[in-house]
Amino acid sequence: MEHAKEDKTLTVLCSDSRGSASLAPFAQAFPEQFVEMGIAEQSLVSTAAGMARCGLRPFAASPASFLSTRSMEQVKVDVAYSHTNVKLIGISGGISYGALGMTHHSAQDIAALASIPGLRVYLPSDRFLTQALMEVLVQDNDPAYIRVGRNAVEDVYDAVPEHFQMDKALTVKEGTDVTLIACGELVRPALDAALLLEEKGISARVLDMYCVKPLDREAVRKAARETKAIVTAEEHSIFGGLGSMVSQVVGESHPLPVKNLALPDEPAIAGKSAEVFAHYGLDAQGIAKAAREVLA
Repeated sequence: MEHAKEDKTLTVLCSDSRGSASLAPFAQAFPEQFVEMGIAEQSLVSTAAGMARCGLRPFAASPASFLSTRSMEQVKVDVAYSHTNVKLIGISGGISYGALGMTHHSAQDIAALASIPGLRVYLPSDRFLTQALMEVLVQDNDPAYIRVGRNAVEDVYDAVPEHFQMDKALTVKEGTDVTLIACGELVRPALDAALLLEEKGISARVLDMYCVKPLDREAVRKAARETKAIVTAEEHSIFGGLGSMVSQVVGESHPLPVKNLALPDEPAIAGKSAEVFAHYGLDAQGIAKAAREVLA
């Protein structure tokens, strides 16, 4: 909101403001900098790209499931290939639409959008990291996709991280036995898993890999050198996401056991996020269990 007061070129576009009540305060405060596009994701992206070419700084918000698939051609050509300063905000990411099922789940967005040259991909873990990330993205001129959830989540940080560096993973907890690498909403369960492991005498490092692309490869290599195994956790398909990227880095630089926790190759069950996470072993207990197994 403060940036919008200072920079009148900052504009927010939304494909369906009824589905994103969080945008209402911005729309009310800056009606001339807010555009309701209706349920038309392809037009949303192309319009944002056109605005960027005219000197505006558009942030285009839409449900992640539709933004990452229905408008992928426009993202690829109008935003990434044309290098327009568009920030794509995928709201209600992962399985946070719950009971609406596979049509509204975005379990393939990391794989799809990270494959596009020139497009960065970010999954902040809580409100404080989201703030830190957005303050940087408001100022830079490169395209990016940012996925956020639908529901409030428990904080990972007590405040905006003082040690935040763009495109550098954040070490949430130090450890020497196993490294837990997570992104988005699964960072908090990973931290809770580390605390459970600590009770069992296992020292777990926790990395918040909010920067999925560009991946902090050095943080991954460091973890591979300094711990005995790695467990990744993500709210995404088992194919092509954070786990695949981490495994690739480990395999080419310092091979050691890696366990990828993600959604299986099937339509996810319907339910609240916590219920789905527990079902697939993506909660604290499931992550801790996987860490014990990979160390065995």
